[in-house]
Amino acid sequence: MIYRAARAVGFRMDPERAHGMALGMVRLGRPLASLRRRRWDHHGVEAFGLRFRNPVGLAAGYDKDATAWRALAALGFGHIEIGTVTPRPQPGNQRPRITRHVDQRALVNRMGFPSHGAEAVAARLGGTRPGDVVVGVSIGPNADTPADRRLEDYLLLVDRFAPLADYLAVNVSSPNTAGLRDLQGGPLEPLLGAIVECAAGTIPILVKLSPDLDEIAGVVAAAERAGVDGLIVANTTITRPEVSDPNPGGLSGAPLRSLAMGRLIETLAATRLPVVACGGIMAPDDAVARLGAGAVLIQVYTGLVYEGPGLVGRILAAID
Repeated sequence: MIYRAARAVGFRMDPERAHGMALGMVRLGRPLASLRRRRWDHHGVEAFGLRFRNPVGLAAGYDKDATAWRALAALGFGHIEIGTVTPRPQPGNQRPRITRHVDQRALVNRMGFPSHGAEAVAARLGGTRPGDVVVGVSIGPNADTPADRRLEDYLLLVDRFAPLADYLAVNVSSPNTAGLRDLQGGPLEPLLGAIVECAAGTIPILVKLSPDLDEIAGVVAAAERAGVDGLIVANTTITRPEVSDPNPGGLSGAPLRSLAMGRLIETLAATRLPVVACGGIMAPDDAVARLGAGAVLIQVYTGLVYEGPGLVGRILAAID
């Protein structure tokens, strides 16, 4: 009831402004959330050599700059993924850059990695952890980094965040940074191989893939050969199932169900790489289906926007 009222107000605002206000409210509500007596570790999961108190995570993009992750952990997430973080601060694409499609329970974003930069985010990740929440960091290159030097950006970020995070997620699949998704082609294996070598076994390396790949099996095989520890499937889509929106950007939310995400997860779960399911998880049934298809973890974002923080508890109750 409280979230419905807050959503009604927030949905009258620019989506990005409303999101900033939501993060502020979460920070203010952290002490109260921490007093709850729910058991959030009732479905512990082992993946990538890490122990997760439950399989429900917050996807990258929600707390890009690590300003509210401690408060968000109090909502019951088993893991929180910060970012995508870039080496240097950058503003991202021009505003407005998020469009709501309320009837379809979807978002289209063209954010372009707005980031406070690695040093600012690293400073916020220091100090004590709330409980045993797992913290991942999604990493990506600056928009103005030439294509032939993007590996340098990734390696800088590995060096900076390996001592601070529990895992790193290599973002090569955002549709909002020009040329980034080209890395999922021929350059992927050497790129990931260099990142894995740089990490030197000190931290698990995951790679986040696009749902729009024509030949995902070959991409996954390249990731396996490079030695990554897991896959996040998937990022936003440039297709427009069920949504009429001619603007560029990545679509997320309920329409991703029509991309047969469950079948994709089931196919990829047959590889040696653990799969984190992300995209189109709007209700407990979606989470149950992804886990049933073989995902070891799930991540939510747009579902949280439309359903509110109570979605986490409802998912945990459904998989108990």
